[in-house]
Amino acid sequence: MDIKRIAKDTTKVLVSYLTYQAMRTVLAQLSETNPPLALWLHRFSGQGTIQDGELYLKALLKENQELAFRIMTVREHLAESVTEFLPEMARADIKQANVEHRRQQLERMSQLTTTDAPPQPEPVQDSESNLDNLPG
Repeated sequence: MDIKRIAKDTTKVLVSYLTYQAMRTVLAQLSETNPPLALWLHRFSGQGTIQDGELYLKALLKENQELAFRIMTVREHLAESVTEFLPEMARADIKQANVEHRRQQLERMSQLTTTDAPPQPEPVQDSESNLDNLPG
């Protein structure tokens, strides 16, 4: 297991996600202050490059430098705000989710065990107890 590579890949995903969240924040602001520019940003962001935050910003810098700088500023602010809590929250959420998955799996396994078990034969009554049940 290459922990450094995993950390680098995770960071790339996080940076792209924060870029996406920054774009959404700017888009919401523009919707109130400059609807035509908000529409333009919405269309530009729907072109598919948003999955890779760095490629998205490179493309946006070519089209609208002011918006790109604004998104980078918001992204940086989000990163400073979020990363402080992220390690502890991620560990806690993963532990909680793992416990829940294990609990659900155990419930499924125990239900399978009871439904897969062969039916138990009914107890055989001896002939004397059958005689006791006869009328008369």
